[in-house]
Amino acid sequence: MTKRIFRSHLALALTVLLAALALILGALYSYFSSIQQRQLAMQTQLAAQGVAKLGMAYFDGLDVRDYRLSWIDADGTVLYDSAADTAAIENHLQRPEVRQALAEGQGQDRRLSSTMMERYLYTAQALPDGTVLRLSIAQSSLLAMVLGAGQALAVVLLLALGLSALLARRLSRRIVEPLTELDLDAPLENDSYEELEPLLHRLDSQQRQLRAQTELRRQFTANVSHELKTPLHVISGYAELIESGMVRDEDIRPFAGKICAEVRQMVKLVEDIISLSHLDEGAQNVRLEPLDLYAAAGDAVQALIPEAERVGVALELCGRSAKVLAAPSLLHSIVFNLCENSVKYGRPGGHVWVRAEPEEDGCALLTVRDDGPGIPLEQQERIFERFYRGEKSRCKDVPGTGLGLSIVKHAALVLGADIRLDSVPGRGTAVTVRFPPPAGG
Repeated sequence: MTKRIFRSHLALALTVLLAALALILGALYSYFSSIQQRQLAMQTQLAAQGVAKLGMAYFDGLDVRDYRLSWIDADGTVLYDSAADTAAIENHLQRPEVRQALAEGQGQDRRLSSTMMERYLYTAQALPDGTVLRLSIAQSSLLAMVLGAGQALAVVLLLALGLSALLARRLSRRIVEPLTELDLDAPLENDSYEELEPLLHRLDSQQRQLRAQTELRRQFTANVSHELKTPLHVISGYAELIESGMVRDEDIRPFAGKICAEVRQMVKLVEDIISLSHLDEGAQNVRLEPLDLYAAAGDAVQALIPEAERVGVALELCGRSAKVLAAPSLLHSIVFNLCENSVKYGRPGGHVWVRAEPEEDGCALLTVRDDGPGIPLEQQERIFERFYRGEKSRCKDVPGTGLGLSIVKHAALVLGADIRLDSVPGRGTAVTVRFPPPAGG
């Protein structure tokens, strides 16, 4: 990263340097061209005074060297030219600087010479007799100017390159240094760039979530081990008694019944754990389809009637058809677990009401209400936790895995449904699940 920043800064510095150099050279070229034009005009005026006094004699023995001097008649005929034979020179009446001088007294132009094939500066001065004296000089190109100052420019470029490399190296180190010194174990304790604050806060949040998930997995593993260990001890104890021959024949059947009950409890626990693991993966592999919430509630009530009659709780279904977009297994898990929970924890001789109905906005409501003992306020926020079963004194004789409401919570999350709990100790509990309207409904 340091090398990339160094190269970027160096490239940027060199780009700016070359662009600035090009602009400076362009400005200097324009500046010196204007100075050269003014000097040429001054020299033309001086020469014009000499020609006005001496005439053609002014040109005798005249050494103009780098300049080209032309004397042009009012009709454009070239009377004298220091660079060529006048007989071979075309009429100059249409030359811009000549026409301007005839009209205004002075004229100037810069162009590519048709005879010398070089870029020239031209200055013309009208004489009292109506003739025009013109002076021209070859203008050095920008490339020639750069080549002429090549040594000085090379020194400047080398110095600028060295300085740019030094500054880019120091700057890249200063930029990267705070990043290399970040303490990722304590993101919020770093004194770094303000722009990194969102990233550091996100890292801190992810670390806290990771620690929470690690603790949750640890607790989950401990709870699973505990929940499996208890029925295994019971099964092992009864099996050893039967194996040792210490059990009377008439007790074998009750012992086998105890073993079967514990096995069913273990199977239920394993099934609930598998369901939770699938729900933890999210909704990627869940196929949703239109379902009737009232029909799903009816299926759950029918399945729980024998258990309700056994514990002396009356189950009642009411409401009407309500369409939801859900997976059949998830919808059944929500309805069945809520109803089973109310039946298990309801009071003998009590009542459980299950209601499914649509709302005007297209949502569907499922309400499971009982008149049982209710849930203390301090426990209401925890009942959807895995393996949480409320007060041990109240729950120790109630069969279950402690995962039912957790499955309800996660299944509702996958389906996009909201859960509301209303419970008053001594007056019962109501759980309401609000399903979103089906797409296009």
